[in-house]
Amino acid sequence: MTTGGPRRRGVALGLALLATALTAGCADSDARAGAPGTGASANSPSPSATSPARLCTSVIGYWSRRSLTGDTYGDYQSMGLSDGQYEILREVVDAARTERERAGAQAADRLIDHRARDLCERRYRKGEPTGGPWG
Repeated sequence: MTTGGPRRRGVALGLALLATALTAGCADSDARAGAPGTGASANSPSPSATSPARLCTSVIGYWSRRSLTGDTYGDYQSMGLSDGQYEILREVVDAARTERERAGAQAADRLIDHRARDLCERRYRKGEPTGGPWG
């Protein structure tokens, strides 16, 4: 008996990434608020929180690889992306397609990693554009 094939596993991974991000965000907000039991002051971030740039890089990398193989899931919101992240995704996928045609799949895979990290770091270098990691 199968578990639903690659598409279902991909959707499950996307949802798991979203749940991780939301959990990290909640832990971070509890630490900033000095919530009881956190052991953190109002100014110390949660040591386990994922930065918005790193989360963006991970999600963009995942969906870029899926898009490159033609295996996508709905629109950008159902992928858990903001409008700004979707713009990054489109730019990364376009560049990766060109690179794949020019130099092969491994080169496209490396480009995805580098371009996603670059664009996400640039987007989040001054914090979160709209007050949350999905902005």
